[in-house]
Amino acid sequence: MDSLPGFLLEPYFLVPVALFVLWALAHMKTSRPDGTLITDHHPYRRIMWYIMPTRNESVVYFDDYVPAEELLRYVDEANEKFGATMMDVIVAAQGRALIQNPAMDKFILGHRMYQRKQPSLTFSMKRKRKDAKSKIATVKEPMQAGDTIKSVTERVSAKINVERSEKRTYADKEFDLFNMLPRPVFKVAFKLFRALDYFNLLPGSFIENDPMYTSIFIANLGSVGMGAGYHHLYEHGTAPLFIMYGKIEEKAVVEDGEVVIRKMLHVRFSYDERIDDGLTASFGINDTHDALAHPYELLGCLGDDDHYTFGEERPRFWTPPGKGKPLNRAA
Repeated sequence: MDSLPGFLLEPYFLVPVALFVLWALAHMKTSRPDGTLITDHHPYRRIMWYIMPTRNESVVYFDDYVPAEELLRYVDEANEKFGATMMDVIVAAQGRALIQNPAMDKFILGHRMYQRKQPSLTFSMKRKRKDAKSKIATVKEPMQAGDTIKSVTERVSAKINVERSEKRTYADKEFDLFNMLPRPVFKVAFKLFRALDYFNLLPGSFIENDPMYTSIFIANLGSVGMGAGYHHLYEHGTAPLFIMYGKIEEKAVVEDGEVVIRKMLHVRFSYDERIDDGLTASFGINDTHDALAHPYELLGCLGDDDHYTFGEERPRFWTPPGKGKPLNRAA
């Protein structure tokens, strides 16, 4: 140590060096509690993360209309059988499509791509039914290949009951804590939060309980009589998909060359194109469409022997590219 130049031991030199070393080490950390780093992607896709560093620079919007006659009948029967609502059927259809298409379940963070370890869906709801002044609550529900619409309905119902009770949830406590902070402190604290996330240093407990760290965010505006809107993607969290469901409308459609009036469910998808190409998006959208248009065949759970799991292969009602004629396509 005595042979070293004196300036190397001075704080004005040691502090910047230490900070640089910490910065370099932080950049080298690739592991996250919620994702596995993907390295075998096309070089062009990696460039996209730099030319479009945010989700809303990368968002693509898709429209879909789902025939709703069979869906409405199924909701009525499922409600009588095990208490399912339209929202439960939507969550189940979306969960099934997610499990069937794991390529959709990726996210970009820190200019890196990750495969999500635990698929999950988040949706919003009013704390009190039909109360315009009631607070909005969010429910985040993990999805598994062995799930069925019945099992998902039971879990979601239990969480909704907690959200609509007087019990304070984790999110309530977190919001109250942040809202106590003065604006300048809150601003700095949130920037620190984002920096920790960027460097993969955010504790897993934050990610697990934050509803924005999810595979898909769903909003059912049809429950309040509204049409589907085009929604932005949140920069906070890791959700690469936001899906809005509107009210069921009567639309003119062409069937066998004839114009007929059908009840249709309008769905709009906001999709981060950096995670994968349009082909992957089409698989997810079409599988969502199928499960909603043909719930008896793809969701089941109304009989003793039709407990179809989300990971179970079922006939597709649309044509994957290069696979020949579709089984059926009602819309």
